[in-house]
Amino acid sequence: MKILVPLLFMLFAMPALAERQFDIEVVIFKRAIDAEKTNESWPQNLPSIEFKNSGSLNDSNYRARKGVVMLPASEYKLNDQVTKLSQHAGFKVLMHKAWRQGDKGRYGSPSFHIKAGKDFSKRFNEDGTIRLNTPAVSNEGITEQSIPKPIPQLEGKLQIFVEHYLYADLELDLKAPGTRSLGFLPQEFNESNIQPSFNNQVTHVGMMEEIAPSIHEEEFLQTFRMDQKRRMRSNETHYLDHPLMGVLIQVRRVNQ
Repeated sequence: MKILVPLLFMLFAMPALAERQFDIEVVIFKRAIDAEKTNESWPQNLPSIEFKNSGSLNDSNYRARKGVVMLPASEYKLNDQVTKLSQHAGFKVLMHKAWRQGDKGRYGSPSFHIKAGKDFSKRFNEDGTIRLNTPAVSNEGITEQSIPKPIPQLEGKLQIFVEHYLYADLELDLKAPGTRSLGFLPQEFNESNIQPSFNNQVTHVGMMEEIAPSIHEEEFLQTFRMDQKRRMRSNETHYLDHPLMGVLIQVRRVNQ
């Protein structure tokens, strides 16, 4: 009987441990910095972020499946930090949200598809090139205007989960207008009558004349990625840094 009593206490305690709840508050902001003036080397071709197992914070069905409850603004604890960021000319807050979730582990915890900031779809295509507002004309001669897919300033995914320790795993893309340089040759020259010289100029074979390629700059919507995984402690405010943006995360254990 003395052995059975501790076992019974353990059995009653196990469901309580499995039902731990955490309040999670996240602030995402951008820096007012020109990416071209930093010392960073930014990749031009980034692989797409995989959103297959992610859901929106605004999707009530997804939240219900994952046991997530959105918290009202009265429960936010990072308002002072948000106020300071908003009052500083060097920062712009893009998202401030808070929710409650359980500790189901990496494969059970919600992975949120984040979208925030302005929409660039009126100026740019999805590949970053300038959008030409050319109306399509049908066979009946009726002018049709296509509706572009939204291109949010900030898009990515964020997951907070527990695997012995608390972890934050995020992959965020920040988009910002910039320029890119394109080198090209005059139209009168083609590949059949040119050859490269040792100083990266171009020699016209027929006239033996060196022609320097001209440089053309065009406006382009650039993408900058933040990809981080951070081990955290509850009831502490954690700051995830990036040259062009930042993330504040606070995970608070709910007393039940």
